[in-house]
Amino acid sequence: MGRAVTVATCALNQWALDFEGNLERIFRSIDIAKSKGARYRLGPELEICGYGCSDHYYESDTLLHSFQVLEKLLESPVTQDIICDVGMPVLHRNVRYNCRVIFLNKKILLIRPKISLANAGNYRELRWFTPWSKARHVEEYFLPRIIQEVTGQETVPFGDAVLATKDTCLGAEICEELWAPNSPHIEMGLDGVEIFTNSSGSHHVLRKAHARVDLVNSATAKNGGIYILANQKGCDGDRLYYDGCAMISMNGETVAQGSQFSLDDVEVLVATLDLEDVRSYRAEISSRNLAASKVNPYPRVKVDFALSCPDDVAVPTCMPIQWRHHSPEEEISLGPACWLWDYLRRSKQAGFLLPLSGGIDSSATACIVYSMCHQVCLAVKNGNGDVLADARRIVNDETYIPEDPREFCKRVFTTCYMASENSSQDTCNRAKLLAEQIGSYHINLNIDAAVKAVVGIFSVVTGRTPRFSVCGGSSRESLALQNVQARIRMVLAYLFAQLTLWARGMPGGLLVLGSANVDESLRGYLTKYDCSSADINPIGGISKTDLKNFIQYCLENFQLTALRSIMSAPPTAELEPLVDGQVAQTDEVDMGMTYAELSIYGKLRKIAKAGPYSMFCKLINMWKEICTPREVASKVKHFFRMYSVNRHKMTTLTPSYHAENYSPDDNRFDLRPFLYNTSWSWQFRCIDKQVNAL
Repeated sequence: MGRAVTVATCALNQWALDFEGNLERIFRSIDIAKSKGARYRLGPELEICGYGCSDHYYESDTLLHSFQVLEKLLESPVTQDIICDVGMPVLHRNVRYNCRVIFLNKKILLIRPKISLANAGNYRELRWFTPWSKARHVEEYFLPRIIQEVTGQETVPFGDAVLATKDTCLGAEICEELWAPNSPHIEMGLDGVEIFTNSSGSHHVLRKAHARVDLVNSATAKNGGIYILANQKGCDGDRLYYDGCAMISMNGETVAQGSQFSLDDVEVLVATLDLEDVRSYRAEISSRNLAASKVNPYPRVKVDFALSCPDDVAVPTCMPIQWRHHSPEEEISLGPACWLWDYLRRSKQAGFLLPLSGGIDSSATACIVYSMCHQVCLAVKNGNGDVLADARRIVNDETYIPEDPREFCKRVFTTCYMASENSSQDTCNRAKLLAEQIGSYHINLNIDAAVKAVVGIFSVVTGRTPRFSVCGGSSRESLALQNVQARIRMVLAYLFAQLTLWARGMPGGLLVLGSANVDESLRGYLTKYDCSSADINPIGGISKTDLKNFIQYCLENFQLTALRSIMSAPPTAELEPLVDGQVAQTDEVDMGMTYAELSIYGKLRKIAKAGPYSMFCKLINMWKEICTPREVASKVKHFFRMYSVNRHKMTTLTPSYHAENYSPDDNRFDLRPFLYNTSWSWQFRCIDKQVNAL
């Protein structure tokens, strides 16, 4: 009898509404799975249309084109003799569901709608879909005519059911259902399902991968079974990077691990596993067997097909492996780099331009672009034809082969140091040296003439000339003069991004990169419409603390010695006049708080859902060794005043790579007002009352 089943899962770099490209990548994954002997292939969530379609899910076109792609899949010889499990939206009785469509040899076996929808953080599935709430219930789904003509079926099962093949039983979960407290795999496992599948659209967050791996392994540790997880990978059109990590687990142990960060558009993972290992594992768990004897059975769709061969005694099976997790510094080096590559090639631009100040944030951004160049050269060296074709199109050279990251960086990356009379020679030298070491095309320019021209217009109109506070001016004058410098840098950045390649006799334009970190955005320590305003920002979701560690990582792994002096220099905006040629302005003094404190405030505000009073109550214990309750109260009040005064800046925040769960991104992740009563009178009075009591 058949024991050894060969199954395949994959990570695909799908793109929202790119039906043609998505279909090609699905075909490639099925072809690879079959070539490796797989009899079942699982793909990511909503892979046909791409996960990030958002409000395009409302459009009938999205449903129509999804069925047209399904038609191509059904009628292709590539999909014959393998159970294919694909994801797409389906309208059933005028209700839209997020579904798996499982088919074999031109016949649809089951359409399985998602039961638990993801609706927190970046996810808004309840906006577009309805969860299937009829447990263990199946209805008839009337197929569109274009599908009927291929399958010869008028209706197919639609609902919460499992597949019974000749040799085993399979049950599907979809992404969030693994994370739910009442995951379907629990009851399915008790009902004899031996293979669980999960198609995901799970995005990268720093330090998150282990949670996903632990959930998958724990799903079968208590109940036995084989768990197969597929995931989207890459940037499919917005701020998120889906980080692959396709995996296969059996009886609580990982047996196959896919990459978390890769430039491969299609990655297929195949494993051969012994069903008898599942059965013997379950046999000795008496508590599981007692529960199984009382379980309410699932509807079974019988499939005249086997995942194993009759004579498979000599077939080798996969053994458990140890999962290797990336360090946070490696995640920062790889995740945003892959996201930038997807954005660059899919936007059809010729490269990036970065205002490089010589500080930690812009230097970290430059290092991420350099890491991207490393990944491109490595992918080409490993035979990735897609990456080579994209690189040639970007540099406009059909014979080009990217081999040296510094040389490739020179072609696709322009850095620009924009000096003013308030800039120090130290930062200029640091920016120049880093640009030399990574190989970017570097520009030095001075913005003083433009600043004087803009301020001169104001003086002509009003008859008044603003001055910096160190020259006797008010704080209002000083802030306005700082903002003029910052905004002129943004204007010049876009001018040079559009015309630098033209001036060099080269085609195309450049994407402008921003470099404001997540802590500065939270505090609002940036000028609205300055160089934080860009096309995209690879570090906008990363904390200053993590960026410092990342700089150290780049120093050690890329041998960028210029980073040593950048790390030791105090962060500064360099917008106020120098004192004896030295920088007098520093970020932490300007903000009235340290970056370490900002990171704590951010996590308490967003992740712990703490308002001013709750944050104070938590911090008097966290900081009891270093601060009095009155000092804690003062710090909390100052943070919330500054946060609320500056919240309006988040409405125009440059789209940033999502890396932290305390991101203040106003687009859809952190939904808050942007006009606050900044006195917080009631909340602060509660704090004061508690301080007096203490």
